[in-house]
This record gives sequence, structure tokens and C-alpha cells, in this order.
Amino acid sequence: MCGRFTLRTPSRDLVEIFQLLRSLDISPRYNIAPTQPVLAIRQVGKFREPFLLKWGLVPSWAKDPRSGPPLINARAETLAAKPAFRSAFGKRRCLIPADGFYEWKKGEGKTRQAFYIRMLKDRPFAFAGLWESWKGGESSTIESCTIITTTANSRLAELHERMPVLLHEEDYDRWLNPTLDDPALLQGLLVPYPAEEMTFYPVSPFVNSPRNDGPICVEAWPAENGTGQTNQ
Repeated sequence: MCGRFTLRTPSRDLVEIFQLLRSLDISPRYNIAPTQPVLAIRQVGKFREPFLLKWGLVPSWAKDPRSGPPLINARAETLAAKPAFRSAFGKRRCLIPADGFYEWKKGEGKTRQAFYIRMLKDRPFAFAGLWESWKGGESSTIESCTIITTTANSRLAELHERMPVLLHEEDYDRWLNPTLDDPALLQGLLVPYPAEEMTFYPVSPFVNSPRNDGPICVEAWPAENGTGQTNQ
């Protein structure tokens, strides 16, 4: 799954990396959590545009956007079948930029160790996402998103059986293409990212609270079975 992530990369760099039509003035974030606003990229005409969406998809047909837990993740294997995601999978796909994410590994008893996962070269990437627009009374609108997950690659399986779908740069246009609505042509993108291009290391318990933010969240932290060195 994916329940926390980071976006430390400066806005000006994101514009170039993701070829955006315009920029959003956002500050570096080291502990992005569910229900918070997240940067998402959508295709608008011929251009890629950035938007801020609520993390936790609210289906357009929901009677109450506050009912039930937020839909922060969507399983790749069931997107075309689940009512909450089926329409968005066909028509409303997005990129969710990030440069790392967290996973918690169970220890003895109730203890859990947080790990920070990123690319070996510490470069930004994009999660495969879906977005929705919910309209309520008095012209209220909630635009929200979810991150798609798949089975973990051989490296991350040490931490969890699932991982978010990270798209390759050459697949961005295909994923964002609003005229492409055949699930069979999209499922091939929703696979584990190559294990050899990723790394992870333990981080401080400071990151456990979504109220905490700052560079300390991604600093290496000694664990019972390690010294804070990256897994490569």
C-alpha cells in the first residue's frame, strides 16, 4: 500500500521534469498524509496541468463524502470491476508526483519500524493515480484522488506485499490520454517497478505522526537489524 509520501523537489524542477504548462507554488513536503491536498497532473487538451486534489477518492455518486474511510489506494487488479474506481479508470487518470514514500515493517509485539523508499538516484517519479469530482449542495465540489497499488517487487516485498504503481516516464502520455479507455491497454502499465532501481532505509519514529514534517523525516535512523544504511 501507500499511506505516506514525500515531494521535496522544487516546483520549478517539477515543471521541467513533468513538462507542465504552468507551475504551482508549493513548498517541499516530507510527510504527506491521507486527506491532505496533493499535487496531481492531469491532461487538459494538449497540455499537462498541475492541480491540488484531496488524497482519498470520493466517488461522484457518494451521498456523503465523509462516510467510510478515505479511498487512498486502489488495487490495480480490480480497477475495472470496482464501482468506486471503474469510471475514473476509464476517463480520469492522473500522475501524482513524488520523490519517495514510506512503509512500516512489523517488529516484535506492537512495534513498527518506518522505512523510506526512493529511487537509487533520488530522482522524482510519478505514481499512477485516478481522480474524481464530487458535487454536493450549494455548489460545493470536492476534487480528490487515489494512488494505485500492485504487488511488491522483490526488494520491497521485505517490507510489505503491496507497493504503489510507479510509472515509467515514457508511459506518462499513454496513462494520461483521455481518449484511451480500454482497460486491457492500460493494465500492462500497472506492474511492479524494477527492484534494482529502488532502495530503502529505516527512518526516525518522528515520521509516524502525520502532524510532523521536515527533513528529519527522511534522515536515516538506526534500527534493530541495521545501522541506517540504505538497502541496495
